[in-house]
Amino acid sequence: MPTSTYLIIGAAAVLLVLVLLLLARTGRKPVEGPADADGIAMVRPATELSPVLPDEPLPEPSAGLAAPVSPAEIAPAAEPTGPADPLTRMKGLGPKAQATLAGMGVTRYDQIAAWSDADVARVDAGMGAFQGRIVRDRWVEQARYLAADDVEGFEAVFGKLG
Repeated sequence: MPTSTYLIIGAAAVLLVLVLLLLARTGRKPVEGPADADGIAMVRPATELSPVLPDEPLPEPSAGLAAPVSPAEIAPAAEPTGPADPLTRMKGLGPKAQATLAGMGVTRYDQIAAWSDADVARVDAGMGAFQGRIVRDRWVEQARYLAADDVEGFEAVFGKLG
């Protein structure tokens, strides 16, 4: 092989080593906490980090879960009258959330518009993966506009109606 081939291979190897060193240095995290003489970080034992003492019983897994919401608990004064509304027109309320609400008996804007804070809390507890959406996306306020058929007011506050 000619000498130039060896030079090209050698330069490529040196370049590869430099790139690998650069990548290795950028991936390192700074040492956190006290370190020993070698610069190795000390780790606290897991017993110091555990929030539960060994002699305390663990809580029941279902203790924090809310009971399912029945349609009668939601808004007794706002029983559905007439056909279901397309709830997915509301911002932040998609087909899966609409199906969850329908399972609770909520199918109309006027039902959602009549919710009190207590109703919102009860329904939100049964929303599963959609918990927090009612307040965050202001469903009650949106439903008030849509129940009153105030599309112009809705769009002024929430943007173009989908």
